Amino acid sequence: MNPTRLKNQSEGLEKQISEFIDRFDPKTAEIIRQCREELRKLLPTATELIYDNYNFFVIGYCSSTRPSSCIVSLAAAASGVGLSFYHGATLKDPAHLLLGTGRRNRFVRLPSVQALQMPGALALIHQAIEFAPFPLPTAGGGSTIIQAVSAKQKPRRKAGNRIQVGDG
Repeated sequence: MNPTRLKNQSEGLEKQISEFIDRFDPKTAEIIRQCREELRKLLPTATELIYDNYNFFVIGYCSSTRPSSCIVSLAAAASGVGLSFYHGATLKDPAHLLLGTGRRNRFVRLPSVQALQMPGALALIHQAIEFAPFPLPTAGGGSTIIQAVSAKQKPRRKAGNRIQVGDG
């Protein structure tokens, strides 16, 4: 395939992802961007699967293009950003960071990128990678795929933080 075409496709993809993120209030949007950058460093060969769903904007970090290979997901709503562990109920969590009571899933709230960089959070991520049902590729740069975009969505900003007509 033509390298220029690939670059243009990549730029278009990143523009669309940026538009999804821009729907959040500026502070939350910045946390999403910083956490995405940090997770890409931690999981450089992972496939990013993007979902702009009704409830959440989600970026899953997967060992393949299959959602079932997801290791962790960055999930954002108007109420904030979290890191979801699909198999979080099986992880050792001596720092007691994991929240939730589901049979499988647990999550960590991310009020800032620094929360993602804390030793306890990094230990959870490394455990999730180690015990993933499908191992990450050992080489390559990973890819990004927009899996789904819901036509109807909950507001991405808290009440009172919505963009007014004429803003901007």
